[in-house]
Amino acid sequence: MRHTTDYAIKAACRLSFADAVAKTREELGKEGFGVLTEIDVKETLKNKIDVDFRPYVILGACNPALAHQALSEELDIGLLLPCNVVVYATDDPDVCSVAAIDPVAQLGITGRQEIEALATQVRERLERVILAIRA
Repeated sequence: MRHTTDYAIKAACRLSFADAVAKTREELGKEGFGVLTEIDVKETLKNKIDVDFRPYVILGACNPALAHQALSEELDIGLLLPCNVVVYATDDPDVCSVAAIDPVAQLGITGRQEIEALATQVRERLERVILAIRA
């Protein structure tokens, strides 16, 4: 697992794109996350601006119990939810990339210690998801 930016948890996996998306959904479910939204970036770019792009999906993942906790602390935190997870084809046809937003970085902008502790719990779950998928 790699932290390639200040805001992502990322790993490569040796799965087809479709299998990587399915495995990501499965592993998110094991950690209590449901997928609220799914954006097929390749399809959207083709339909909206006639651009060809690599297979790329954005999954809006939410753990209802943890989201409720966060919203109970601060109603406006919904602006920072759900946690985005991306799966995309790399230049190597046998490798996909899976990355999740680092919730500590994402929710850290609140500056609230109670939120930071919750964000750490979410990060630990997302790290387990990424570890389970990696090559």
